[in-house]
Amino acid sequence: MKRDTAETPFFADGLKFSCTRCSSCCRYEPGFVFLSQVDLALLVKGLQMGYTETMKTYCRWVKAGGDLEWLSLKEKSGYDCIFWQGGCSVYEYRPLQCRAFPFWHSNLASPEAWEAAAAFCPGMGKGEVHTASVIHNWLAHRRAEPPITRKAKSPGGEC
Repeated sequence: MKRDTAETPFFADGLKFSCTRCSSCCRYEPGFVFLSQVDLALLVKGLQMGYTETMKTYCRWVKAGGDLEWLSLKEKSGYDCIFWQGGCSVYEYRPLQCRAFPFWHSNLASPEAWEAAAAFCPGMGKGEVHTASVIHNWLAHRRAEPPITRKAKSPGGEC
């Protein structure tokens, strides 16, 4: 695998990925699925619930450094995504973070980061080649739809 340079990322020739629907990215490990305004609107539509009810039932605020909290999906016990039920129960309405996997900034930070993520995802490094242009589009899409944040509640405050 190529090394990153200032001008050329290691994925300049593209990366292979084909989802096997193994659900490893949705289960077993703790993590956060941060939601943008677009993501939340899609979930409200797909779940056919009100905004407040969707937030209360499926979302949580997580401290993300500094004085901000970010809106994230809840997890079930055992760290499964709240929407995992033998597969994604909101697949057509899943958040951008889920749709963009594995083309996340953290996974594309270096060849080593990509390889570390691939150790848990059988679809990475196999199948369809995604061009650097496609990968950059995923990254740009994620920058264009930032997660919903709010000022953190003071200790003892209600979420």
